[in-house]
Parts: sequence; structure tokens; C-alpha cells
Amino acid sequence: MPAKRATKAAKKPAPRKTVTASSLDAKVYAACDIMRRSNCSGAMNYIPELSWILFLQHVIDALKDGGRCGMVADEGVLFRTTEDAFIRTKRKLLEECALWCVVSLPGGAFSGAGAGVKTNLLFFTKGRPTTKIWYYDLSDLKVGKRTPFTLDRFEDLFRLLPKRGDSERSWTVDFLARRVQANKDAAPFKAEVEKQRKRADDLKEQRKQLKNPAANENRIANLDRMIAEAAAASREAEGRASAILDTVYDLKAVNPNASSKADARSVAELLEIITGEGKKIDGALRRLRA
Repeated sequence: MPAKRATKAAKKPAPRKTVTASSLDAKVYAACDIMRRSNCSGAMNYIPELSWILFLQHVIDALKDGGRCGMVADEGVLFRTTEDAFIRTKRKLLEECALWCVVSLPGGAFSGAGAGVKTNLLFFTKGRPTTKIWYYDLSDLKVGKRTPFTLDRFEDLFRLLPKRGDSERSWTVDFLARRVQANKDAAPFKAEVEKQRKRADDLKEQRKQLKNPAANENRIANLDRMIAEAAAASREAEGRASAILDTVYDLKAVNPNASSKADARSVAELLEIITGEGKKIDGALRRLRA
């Protein structure tokens, strides 16, 4: 009887690692550990936002055209336009995906899960750029042990969502029109940048033409001063243009229909109230001393 051949068990392929916010946290912590040792400890404050940015970039890249996603986002990431990483990530989201809905959640919505930050729900579809964003505001709701954040709070949202209807809590932002307007507002500053750069180049060329530096010392100093002024003016105009364009990527939900609770009383009325209350206090003190 022929001996049975020993066969090696086929090796199972290694399981594919799933990228999660937690795993990205670990990578960001490792990177920031180097910053900490280099006396850059302030970078540690950005760990939650940085991990969310990396996670969002991964989600966008993982989606196929037509793929849809709904996710929770820290509100701080939505409105921050002062750091390049936040702007680039939101630009990637808005150019590669249609961000069609943002739901502003109340503070404490995820406090039971250990997240006390203000959060939003984002819904987007990959494959086409964002043109309009529909917002729904639930931020004014009070969430606590006696008033939990339950599904019935979304009934009005579900009713309005199919047609993206407007209400006291919902509105639509024309993102495409906002971007066009920002480009129009930034155009004069962009033109100023080019003007100052050309002026600086012309001044540099004039400086090169001076053959005898010793004989033209005053002229060279004057040209150097004007070149520095042109460069400074160019940087200032470029900064103002960038600031205008970057505000487009402030995606925070600001309800235009929210009623204002500002005190409309005049200064004279407030002073009269203060005087009246002061008289009441004086009367009470006199009675106590009697």
C-alpha cells in the first residue's frame, strides 16, 4: 500500500488590516512624540483633529465613484480655515465628493460614549464635486439624562430631507456660488500680487544694470528699499487673497433662521433699570439699619 504523502497545510493569507480612527490615533501619537521631544508640545493639541483628517482622507480614497458615506465629525474641523491641512482635506472632500447634507448635533450628543465635543453628521457621495449643501440644525436641543437624544428628534429632518426643504431648522448653502464670489472678491488682491512682483522684478533688473556699486551706493540702497517694500506689499496682498479663498471652506452650520436673543434695550433704558434697582437696595439697607 503506497505511503501517503505528507502535505503542508496551505498558509492562510494574512488578514487585511482595517484602518480606523483608533489606529490612526496611534500613528499620530507616534509622530507627535517626536515633536514633544523637540519642544513642539503644542502639536499634541491637534491629535484628535489630525486623526480625523487622516481618517477622512482614507474614507474618500476608499470610496468608489457613486459610493456614499455618513460619518460623525468634530465641529472644530469643519470651521477651521487657519491650518493648511484642514483646508486641503476639506478641499479634497468638496472637489471629489458631493457633500449634500450636514446635520449639526447638540452638545453632549455623544457624551455617553466619552466624546464631549460638539459634533456634526456629514453625508457625501463620491464622484462629483459639491455644488449645494443642505444643513439641518439640532444644536439648540438640550441633551441630558432626563432628556436623551432619541431617534424621534430626527422626524422633521426625515420629512424635509427628500426635497431638501427649508424650515426654521434647515437651509441650503450654494457652495458653488460661494466659491465664485470668493474668487471675485480675491481677484483685486491677486492682481495686486502680480503688480508688486513685476515691480520688484523691474527694480531688481535696474539694480543689475548699475556697473559701479561704489559710485551708486545711494541708488542701490534706495532700490533695495523699494524691492523690499514691493515684496512686502506682494505678501500682504497674497495673504488677503488666501484668507478670502480659505473662508469658503468654513463648513460650520450657522443657522440663518435662528431667532436672535440679543438685548435690544437702549443704554438709557438699562441705566434707568440699574438706578431703580439701586434705590430698592438703598431702601432695604435703611430698613436693616433702623
